[in-house]
Amino acid sequence: MSSRGARLSSPSSSLERPASQDSQDSMEDYWSEVKNIEEDGERAHEDLLERGSMDEAELEEAWLQEAGLSTLVSGELGEGPAEALLSTLTRSQAAMVKKRVDNYTLTMRKRNKQPARHVQDVFSTPDTLLVDPILPVSPKSPNGHMPSRCIHRTSSRVRPAFPSFSPVERRVSECPPPQETSDTLSFQVPYSEGVTAHRRGRQGDCQDCQRIRRDDPDLPTFQLPRPKLGLTHIQDLSCEDMKKIGYISLIELTTFYDCLGIELKRNRAARSKARESGIFGVPLTTLLENDQKKCPGSKVPLVFRKLLSKLEQTGLQTEGILRVPGSASRVKHLRQELEQKFYEERFDWEQVRHNDAAGLLKMFIRELPYPLLTLQHLPAFAAAQSVSSPRHQIQALHLLIMLLPEPNRDTLKALLEFLRKVVAYEEKNRMSLWNVSMIVAPNLFTYRGKNAKQEEMQGAAGAAHLVRLLITYQELLWTVPCFLISHVRKLNEASKKPPSSEKTKRKLLLMRKRNAEKTERSELTDLREGVIRVHAPLHAKISMAIQLDNETKAKDVTARFDYENGRGSRSTSQRPVQYLFEVGGNIGERCLDPETHLLDVYHVNPHCEWLLKPKTT
Repeated sequence: MSSRGARLSSPSSSLERPASQDSQDSMEDYWSEVKNIEEDGERAHEDLLERGSMDEAELEEAWLQEAGLSTLVSGELGEGPAEALLSTLTRSQAAMVKKRVDNYTLTMRKRNKQPARHVQDVFSTPDTLLVDPILPVSPKSPNGHMPSRCIHRTSSRVRPAFPSFSPVERRVSECPPPQETSDTLSFQVPYSEGVTAHRRGRQGDCQDCQRIRRDDPDLPTFQLPRPKLGLTHIQDLSCEDMKKIGYISLIELTTFYDCLGIELKRNRAARSKARESGIFGVPLTTLLENDQKKCPGSKVPLVFRKLLSKLEQTGLQTEGILRVPGSASRVKHLRQELEQKFYEERFDWEQVRHNDAAGLLKMFIRELPYPLLTLQHLPAFAAAQSVSSPRHQIQALHLLIMLLPEPNRDTLKALLEFLRKVVAYEEKNRMSLWNVSMIVAPNLFTYRGKNAKQEEMQGAAGAAHLVRLLITYQELLWTVPCFLISHVRKLNEASKKPPSSEKTKRKLLLMRKRNAEKTERSELTDLREGVIRVHAPLHAKISMAIQLDNETKAKDVTARFDYENGRGSRSTSQRPVQYLFEVGGNIGERCLDPETHLLDVYHVNPHCEWLLKPKTT
């Protein structure tokens, strides 16, 4: 096994290997970790999981459901999220959705079943053409596969059967026009729109596609953009908007992979007889439900957080932490004690040694009945290994992070933050970035089924490289690309279009009239053009009208409220840190970066409310 691992791996730089090890060209740490896992005999509960093949119709139906477009195959046509979402897609994204629906339709026809809706019913009308025309192609290529990058024309003109179609990035812009250089990433344009060289079939001309060697000790340094509308982190958006981010991200990821010539595969959703109580082998959602009864607001399992805390307090400077295994018998005993005593707060953490805590941490990850990276999206993570450039790999990982369920994303974030601290102490613990990546990869990328061993051997080096990217670029990966926020804004606007019911229309018109009268009265008093009213319920002065100019930032507003309410006073010092939020209009709720230029937000979302309050935890 070790010789096979060496052959599959790329040599690691001397800067990325501990000075105490002579070998620089092996995956020794990776395969040592695999051996430790096998000896523990605790690797994932394969008997609880069903991994089966899905035919094309099932695959497409599952994809459409996760993308928020299930009505396209359910036969229910009406006004709702799916129709609004489709009306906001770019041409490339719309072509991808059409291809998935078309493939579903053809597969259902092969079964001699009548599908609920034909693809033409979704995308065509007899009189208008709102999608740019594309050269006609045959429905299938000579090898029998569906074409990957084009829409075939029919006798009807092609368009979404929804309100007018226009690319998202042309309607609302979260960032200034991209001026992307070798060390910056543009967040304005959808990633699928940025791979034009691939679409022309000239990958060699794409500067982003210069392959980086996995043994290169110096990964590219990408600077976060500084848009005037401010950076937005995942926790800065409301749950409703993050759900829409997930829909858009799946469509964009599939389109992005298609432009790169990569087939996006999907695993069947797992069926598991998972435990509903305890700690190990319990789904994250169940763990958090149990934890929140004890500690409301918990976003990461309490035991996982405690293990990380134990390692951070006493283990970061321990040589070989994560790499040197603890005693198998001790770890097994500690696990049993945790199951019995943790929630009763009778567990003695002083008895836990550094390496045993590391063993428990890794055991917790790999015993999750549903993988931390999710069973559905593990193939998409694995597919990122075959992307030829670090820039495109990071973009793929970026979209995948947006797709993860909130418990998985929060737990992964806590893990990566810890791993970054381990690497920061490399001089003490002799754990380089590459060492840490090799050891963590077998625990994150779990391979199951009859071909598991072969898949693991083939993907070992690539999996370790992806973990290295996740650790290195985590600050970027938890920042929501502004093209996704722009898309959500447009989706929210499209969702507010008047419904067809006459009764509902009359009710809506009445509400609008009342709101207009209320707004007019407010504007007559003090809200002139460029003036906003900020509400601060926790301050003595709970409301303030502020005239915006090109230089007014969110931090200026918070500073002004602090000044007006007596900066440095006892009451102020005890008050939690507060942030400015934009609420409503074309966004659910967004916490503003202190560097956000408010006049730009005002122009993009003129009907929002402005609220000063602490972040929710």
